[in-house]
Amino acid sequence: MLTPPDDLPEETLRSALARHWGLSADSLGYRAVGRGSHHWEVTDAGGGRWFVSVDDLGTKRLGLADPLDAAYQRLRAALDTARRLREHGCAFVVAPVPTRDGESLVGVGDRFGVAVYPYLTGESFQWGEWASAAHRRGVLDLVVAVHAAPAATSEVALVDDFAVPHRDELELGLAGARAPDTGPYARLAARLLVEYAAPVRRLLARHAELADAARARPDRMVLTHGEPHPGNTMLGADGWRLIDWDTVRIAPPERDLWLVEPGDGSVLDAYAEATGVPPQGEMLELYRSWWHLADVAEETSRFRAPHTGTEDDDESFAILRSVLDHIGTLPAGGTGPR
Repeated sequence: MLTPPDDLPEETLRSALARHWGLSADSLGYRAVGRGSHHWEVTDAGGGRWFVSVDDLGTKRLGLADPLDAAYQRLRAALDTARRLREHGCAFVVAPVPTRDGESLVGVGDRFGVAVYPYLTGESFQWGEWASAAHRRGVLDLVVAVHAAPAATSEVALVDDFAVPHRDELELGLAGARAPDTGPYARLAARLLVEYAAPVRRLLARHAELADAARARPDRMVLTHGEPHPGNTMLGADGWRLIDWDTVRIAPPERDLWLVEPGDGSVLDAYAEATGVPPQGEMLELYRSWWHLADVAEETSRFRAPHTGTEDDDESFAILRSVLDHIGTLPAGGTGPR
């Protein structure tokens, strides 16, 4: 996120770091990186450096009736799974540092979850920025390792239910429900949804068909990262790493593969050769469609909630418009590459 949350005082964060991790923060600087979570770089009294991630649990809910505690428990399960992966030999997994009580995540106030990570040096990348064929292949090797991880790593992992988060608010928007006057983008977003309601509904219907096909093959489920795009990778002195494990789930392998495949089949062929599991075109389509729909639904939820027109709001509205434009170009019954 580009801006820190208004209702999380810095002193509250400092106190949580001291109480739960024993970190006395000499300096605490906000890092405007990534989307979805807030990040700080922390230097402690001994000169050690840490990377702190804070999630607004309100944005992690799956719908209006979803309690904040359920969002917290899902996030904790994902981070616990990342720790298990690292403990079972996946050294490329950037997992959270446990608290004094051995927890991966700590609740702060009513709405925030805090996790601490080691500060890593290396080359970082942006969404869509595959640096080379070697970058793709390096990440594919990590994905293969996650998919082949021992069963013990998946004991607390959640199973993907293929649901579109904030589907209830998306449906309100598609139906033309009056938008609450929550901020500068509320009515603009509402008008966009009405304009694109027909293609979005077609994509929802296609996604439901594909989800049913996935549920019929539980034998294909593996542990997946969920978002192994370039922005969630780093290149360090010890090789490639995968970061941001809040999306880890048990799911069909295509949940990861569609983000790595360049469109010429090379990654899919390499995966089949490495694992003996041929990727399925319909499952790749399932996750492309889910990604588009989740983007639209999440931004819809954002603008139905109070907002003030921050840089994050500006970026979110641009994403909403771009994804809806793309959905509007899709042929009936397909999602196309993106």
